[in-house]
Amino acid sequence: MDSSAERIIDLYQRHAHDWDKARGRHLFEKPWLDRFLALLKPRASILDLGCGSAEPIARYLIEKGCDVTGVDSSPALIDICKSRFPDQNWFVNDMRTLSLGQRFDGILAWDSFFHLCPEDQPQMFSIFRAHAAPHAALMFTSGTVHGEAIGEFQGEPLYHGSLDSAEYRSILEQNRFAVVSHAVEDPASGGRTVWLAQLT
Repeated sequence: MDSSAERIIDLYQRHAHDWDKARGRHLFEKPWLDRFLALLKPRASILDLGCGSAEPIARYLIEKGCDVTGVDSSPALIDICKSRFPDQNWFVNDMRTLSLGQRFDGILAWDSFFHLCPEDQPQMFSIFRAHAAPHAALMFTSGTVHGEAIGEFQGEPLYHGSLDSAEYRSILEQNRFAVVSHAVEDPASGGRTVWLAQLT
């Protein structure tokens, strides 16, 4: 495992406000979020894993009437979330050890799950399932091949890991999630590879 994987939490903690500013408020994810929401009942409960600063994704979900529970490993980012949306639920936690004792109508891990190394990703699907209400929707972004890739943020290495598509499909099936929609390097989403699934 690349050592930059071990530093990802610290990177976001030290640069929380820089990340919030750089992220901007343009909601290019809207088409996928609308597909996600279409699978949910009104006023759905949503678990946003790697929620960042709650903007713009959590804001959009809240404005759509959803009850959002956000989880991020960075206390600084969670503090921003609490200041913006004090009526929602925000927790500092590593998603790899998450155990909230609660089930949600939707689970989202957009641009967060892919920061986990390949060795840690398979175990996340049992965590997704443990937090999934009946017929819950699950949406996450990934890479396209099994391996690691290093980006850059604030002049520091930014780690990404991935399984390959066949592995994701197999693990989703093992955990009773059926793929609803899947796009590889979707140009409308900045080249992201997106998985949308639903608990059967």
